[in-house]
Amino acid sequence: MLKGLIFDVDGVITDSASYHLAAWRALATKLGIDLPAAADDQLRGRSRMDSLNVILRFGNQLNRYSSAKLNALAAEKNAMYQQLIVQMTPADILPGMLQLLKDARSAKLLLAVASASQNAPRILQQLGLITYFDAIVDPTALHKGKPDPEIYVAAQSLLKLNADEVISFEDASAGVAAIKAAGQFAVGIGDAQVLRAADYIVPDTRQLKLSAISTAFIRQQIASNDCQVD
Repeated sequence: MLKGLIFDVDGVITDSASYHLAAWRALATKLGIDLPAAADDQLRGRSRMDSLNVILRFGNQLNRYSSAKLNALAAEKNAMYQQLIVQMTPADILPGMLQLLKDARSAKLLLAVASASQNAPRILQQLGLITYFDAIVDPTALHKGKPDPEIYVAAQSLLKLNADEVISFEDASAGVAAIKAAGQFAVGIGDAQVLRAADYIVPDTRQLKLSAISTAFIRQQIASNDCQVD
């Protein structure tokens, strides 16, 4: 039975992912690294240090810097990102997301945030959405980043729910992999090929309808139960 929804923030609730990418690309340029377009998906949904390692890998600069320097580079990127997101308002909520949250609340579903970004609470405050959520995972308390399932397991635990009672939303392949590794139903938002591991895929947030997603969730559970009986 569906009891809760879990959301990434960047690229799902709002397009703060574009601000992340802009900040990472600015840092890469400073380091003399020319990031290809393919780097964007690898940077989505990952922790700050994991994202930094992605950039350094593209520039063949892994193992070049001390831990202190790596922390300084990550902090520099975050400072650039915070300067960009200060301009965010409720107008930056992605189309369809506010209605989805309202519908979920009307359906008495619990809601949680599973974002690798330490800035997620601040963003939700600026968007006027913080009161919709019952729980927000603290990424600094985690040991592993996406695609490891830890953050989604933590989110369902905060809601006191089981994996088969939640639906989780992501726009990145690493995030979808984390959801599936947690044993949860995954909704992918974006390119169908990139997010092919998801259970339900829409091209953008405008297509997110709670009734349709819930139906797909129920059908999968029925099919799973039938297989177990067989």
